[in-house]
Amino acid sequence: MLPSHALAQSAPEQSVVSLRYLDYRDWQPGADRMTVRSPSVYLLKPLSESLALEGTVVYDAMSGASPVAFNTLSGASGLGVTDYRTAGDVKLTKWFDRYAIGVAAAYSHERDYISRAGGLEFRTWTDDRNTTLALGVGYAHDHINPTDRDIDDGNRNALDFLVGVTQALNANAIVQSNLTYYTGHGYYSDPYKLGDQRPAHRRTFAWLTRYNQYVPAADATLRLAYRYLHDSFGDDSHMVEAAWFQPLPAAFAVTPLVRYYTQSAADFFYGPPLGNGFVPDQPYTPDNRLAAYGAFTVALKLERQFSDGLSADVSLQYYRQRPGWRSFGSGSAGIDPFSARWIGVGITKSF
Repeated sequence: MLPSHALAQSAPEQSVVSLRYLDYRDWQPGADRMTVRSPSVYLLKPLSESLALEGTVVYDAMSGASPVAFNTLSGASGLGVTDYRTAGDVKLTKWFDRYAIGVAAAYSHERDYISRAGGLEFRTWTDDRNTTLALGVGYAHDHINPTDRDIDDGNRNALDFLVGVTQALNANAIVQSNLTYYTGHGYYSDPYKLGDQRPAHRRTFAWLTRYNQYVPAADATLRLAYRYLHDSFGDDSHMVEAAWFQPLPAAFAVTPLVRYYTQSAADFFYGPPLGNGFVPDQPYTPDNRLAAYGAFTVALKLERQFSDGLSADVSLQYYRQRPGWRSFGSGSAGIDPFSARWIGVGITKSF
């Protein structure tokens, strides 16, 4: 597990507590699928002038139809899904004159899935603090235990590696670029999909670059991002994103966002009818998530700053996925469009 929060170049001087609530729903033509309601708490606490502790606790309540295989709602029992996830992570960071070290741990538990992870991150910066170099390594051990039957070995072990650089280009612009490499071994199949059998090894390589440009004439910030990911399962993906952070009168701020995502299909993905391309003891999946498709996300976030370090925000995201929207070739035939929306609210207090 690589640490999820970026280390600053100096220790925080204030504590922060943030309460958030997320409501998620997705659907396909003629069928509602999953609903997820997720409250979470984030806490950042300085322990000294050079030491800080932070952590998050989240609870997900999931209900609805089981994940689809092609165009029909299916599942282990045919009764759909009622599940939960309880997860938490904690991170301890120590700052020195020219570098900082962060140590992180995480735990996640569902009825059929347990994950334990840890990570170490090192950051150093130049004398003028315009350039920051980041190195990270993470380890995760997952155990999959389907609710409808036993499997021979549901364990999975993985390592993550990160190399990144953040560069201030001038007083108004900054760029960050990260390379990550994931390698894992173990159980990757979906136990709730008929015939699903995936390789026991998986490797991914990802390159993510973000660019922020302050625009003085509008007192706003343009945020751009691009990510490329190559998966040893055979699929490649590209993501481009643009957002505009605009302060408004009365301490409000609004951020509209648009994102485009496209991916190719895994080497062993086969579309309808179910069983098409299946060969015993050979990799095979009907999982739509490994099909070829393109997707658009549009989002809007509204924030309000209050006195005494208090702030609140509300956000809305809408996601739409279609096989025909894929770039660099055609999508996977026979796959229905997929839609989802997120509604989030949060309140944050610094003290």
